[in-house]
Amino acid sequence: MRRLCLAGALLLALVLPSSALAAPHHPTGEYAQFDDCPLSNPAVTICLFSESSAGFFTIGKKTVPLKNPVKLQGGLDEILVPTKFYPAEDGNSLPGVPQPVPGGLLGITAPTWWPSFLRDLFNETINNGFTGVTATVEVTSQTGIEIHPANLLLQEGIALSLPSKIKLSNPFLGSNCYIGSNSNPIVLSFTTGTTSPPPPNTPITGSAGTLTQNEARTIATFSGGKLVNNSFAAPGASGCGGLFSFLVDPFVNEIVGVPSAAGHNTAVLEGKIQVAQSAAVKASE
Repeated sequence: MRRLCLAGALLLALVLPSSALAAPHHPTGEYAQFDDCPLSNPAVTICLFSESSAGFFTIGKKTVPLKNPVKLQGGLDEILVPTKFYPAEDGNSLPGVPQPVPGGLLGITAPTWWPSFLRDLFNETINNGFTGVTATVEVTSQTGIEIHPANLLLQEGIALSLPSKIKLSNPFLGSNCYIGSNSNPIVLSFTTGTTSPPPPNTPITGSAGTLTQNEARTIATFSGGKLVNNSFAAPGASGCGGLFSFLVDPFVNEIVGVPSAAGHNTAVLEGKIQVAQSAAVKASE
């Protein structure tokens, strides 16, 4: 009964407009953020936009905070489960956004007891130039993305799943240094509920955030939400150092602490998720 009531509330939050307009369109106003919704696909009835502006991911011994916002766009055929995700119009649903890795290639950060100005200067120096490293989460399969708004609202089950690999970028590491791959992805299955990880990790709890809607009841926004996952495994690094990867990969594995079994890794995304009726998005042009 609880599932039916909450799912029904989510469905009612989006009133289906009666008109159907031809694509392509360039949304404006309160719909502008849905500019990469696959409106040309007639199966898409719901547009999705998500922006994670805070959070972190821990892989092995390394924790990387989310410093630069990450956006996810695409479309859905239904608002209730089961749903099917359709990739963004430009084919890149989750554009890679580099995040600075604290300590850079050397894995060194300033002592916490240093004065803040000196600590910030040291860390900024380490994180730039030859010693600086960025980590970028890339999706290994656009059609492998899953989003379940009802699970998000109910705070149970998988709300968002991303088959991923993490690119480590640095002049020394080359342009093809990855943890995870297309054939062996890191599967990040986020929930807004409570996780059940293997030890030594302990359960953590997410949040659906606050559900609001626009005046026309054509956009539903989950703001202040928290997606969590600390049950995934991460493979070792590959392709680092180009021709010398047989030497550099073990070096990266030692610094990062991979391969890392499930129970030793955590990912947290904080921000907002919006869904809108595709017909209303088209009509906003």
